[in-house]
Amino acid sequence: MSLDPLSRPCTAFSGHRCLAQGPLVDVALAVRTALAADPRASILVFGDSTGGVIDLDLRGTTAEIVARLGKQADDPRPASVEVQAPDEEAASQPRGRGRPRLGVVAREVTLLPRHWEWLAQQRGGASQALRRLVDEARRADGGRTRTRVNQERAYRFMSALAGNLPGFEDASRALFAGKREAFETCTQSWPADIGAYARRLAWSAPGGTNDSHDP
Repeated sequence: MSLDPLSRPCTAFSGHRCLAQGPLVDVALAVRTALAADPRASILVFGDSTGGVIDLDLRGTTAEIVARLGKQADDPRPASVEVQAPDEEAASQPRGRGRPRLGVVAREVTLLPRHWEWLAQQRGGASQALRRLVDEARRADGGRTRTRVNQERAYRFMSALAGNLPGFEDASRALFAGKREAFETCTQSWPADIGAYARRLAWSAPGGTNDSHDP
């Protein structure tokens, strides 16, 4: 099931300190509050699922901010973010009516004619055949995709905030070599919040539970 953009988990850093963690809408409003207190603060917001920076436009009312966030996607660029300052007021977002959600998501798939022809001949039709193929591939994957995703998202975050920290190159090599203990050793000397978040991205399920040694 696709995640509501406003509920996407993310983490904001003010310098080397973790400012806020949680759903995007809550973190964005926390950033707005922090900028109101210190407009010169350097704040970066990262999507937990990608490790990429999320650009926030915090101009206008709360309703306008929420509306923009609802259309926004994680941006996996290891770039800096410019967060602009605020206004006020709250917004409510009506939910559409319909049948109960079954967890089925419709998205576009582009295939050649021979692929569609083969799928149409399968038991249950194209959709069921594709689901079976994906499930079989996931079972055969052996966790390799999860490992790659974790490595990529941790590296994106590290490049943005830890690139100038001691041991960055060693930590990167340990990350891509899958050497967890060496990675954790390299990141222990980093500012506590940066090291903890890097370890969380590197060794926990994307969008899921934390499997790291950190509490």
